[in-house]
Amino acid sequence: MPDRDAFAEAFSETIALHTVVAGSGREVLERAAADIVAALTSGGKVLVFGNGGSASDAQHAAAELVGRFERERKGMAAVALTSDPSVLTSIANDYGFDRVFARQLEALGRAGDVALAISTSGNSPNVVAGLTTARAMGIRTIALTGRDGGAAGRAADRHVNVPSTSTPRVQEVHRTLLHVLCDLVERAVVA
Repeated sequence: MPDRDAFAEAFSETIALHTVVAGSGREVLERAAADIVAALTSGGKVLVFGNGGSASDAQHAAAELVGRFERERKGMAAVALTSDPSVLTSIANDYGFDRVFARQLEALGRAGDVALAISTSGNSPNVVAGLTTARAMGIRTIALTGRDGGAAGRAADRHVNVPSTSTPRVQEVHRTLLHVLCDLVERAVVA
C-alpha cells in the first residue's frame, strides 16, 4: 500500500517551493531569456550542461530549443554538453572529470554564445569550471542552482536559485524554470 503521507508531502513541498521561486525568480529568468534570444538572433548558440538529473535537464532544454517547445518555428542552435559519452569519457580520462564541460566550451563556444549551467548543489566542480571558462571566453553565463547557489551561482552572470536542500524538489522547479525559459525564448523569436 502506498504511503499517502509521502504523496501529500511531495506535492505540498514542490508547490510551496514553486511559489517561493515564482515570487523571486521572474526578473532574472526574463533577463536570462533575453540573453538567449540575443545570442540566437545574432548567430550564437546555447551550450547547456549539468550532472546526473541536471544532465538530463540539459538535454531536455536543448531538445526543446532545437526541436520546438509549443510553437512551430525554425530550429534554434542549442547543444547539451552531456550527450556524447565518447567526448565526456575521453576528456575525463585525459584531463579529469572537472574539465568535461570547460574543455567542450573551449572547443564549441564563442563570444556571444550563452552557457546555461544546471546544478542542484551549486558546487559541482565541473559546472563551476565550465562557467569560469565560459566567462573568460566572453560567453554569457546563466546558472540554475539549488541550496544557496554555491560557487556556480557566484560564477554566473545570471543566477536563478531554487532555495532548497531537497534535490528532487529543486529538480522539479528547475524543470518548470527551463520550460518557462524555453517559452519566453520561443515567444520572442517567433513574434
